[in-house]
Amino acid sequence: MLSTLTEPLAHAFMQNAFAAIVLVGVICGVMGVFVTLRGLAFMGDAIAHAVFPGVVISYVVGGNFLVGAIVAASIVSLAIGVVTQSGLVRNDTAIGVFFVGAFALGVAIISTQQSYARDVTNLLFGSILGVSRDDLALTAVVGLGVLAVLWLVRREVVTISFDRTYAQSRGLNLWGWDQLFLLLLALTIVISLQTVGNILVLAMLVTPAATARLLTVRLVPMIVVSAAIGACSGIVGLSLSYYRGVSSGASIVLAATAIFIAVFLFAPRTGAITARVARRLHFGHPERDQCAEDQPAAEARGRWA
Repeated sequence: MLSTLTEPLAHAFMQNAFAAIVLVGVICGVMGVFVTLRGLAFMGDAIAHAVFPGVVISYVVGGNFLVGAIVAASIVSLAIGVVTQSGLVRNDTAIGVFFVGAFALGVAIISTQQSYARDVTNLLFGSILGVSRDDLALTAVVGLGVLAVLWLVRREVVTISFDRTYAQSRGLNLWGWDQLFLLLLALTIVISLQTVGNILVLAMLVTPAATARLLTVRLVPMIVVSAAIGACSGIVGLSLSYYRGVSSGASIVLAATAIFIAVFLFAPRTGAITARVARRLHFGHPERDQCAEDQPAAEARGRWA
């Protein structure tokens, strides 16, 4: 049994794949907490598609697609910030304009190439088994850099995430900090493209964080749990992909989704099924039952405050 479980690690390409998905799972899990708290899931989806022209140009010139994607993501995120800063265009409108425009530019460029179907498929759905040592090193450097910057500016990011009015009263430049956060988000998305693909990357940002939020209302434990769920989802999904011969990106996302559903149903105090069972056990004691229901909400308000 042990030899069967460790069989994938006997291959160098699987070692690279497992290392990459653990890195991506942890980084997406950490960033995803702030993405969900700030309601920026649509922004994450937009950036994931907006990097397309950078990837295409890298493919055409024979360069590293991660570098091209980083440049494109940085340009698009800054462009959205500049346009919305004028006050004439709403944030969601600017996201929609640049998201579609950048994606269309990538399609226009790559359609001029004679053969591109395979490369587009790898971009859309991921090609984690093709991760090289160089790709792994770049992923590690960029990912650890994102986490390091997030740690250094954690106080400002947390303040802006929970109370923008208070942050502004403290003299924080909201636009500048928003641009920094969007840049970190863009880098996180870029290093996730090769593992789960352009279409599924949003799930790695949102699903582990949403699962962690069902388990705890405290920020630091939520970040730790989200990172752990992201890494575990990657390991389980990649293992299923190896043994069952299905798409690695889809397997990883399905593993994360399965964990979310299990937690949603069976979380100790907030699960849909466990909460119903608890109410039945307390049937006949409405006062105690009411206190049990109100306690998590009261704790949540106190901890977030």
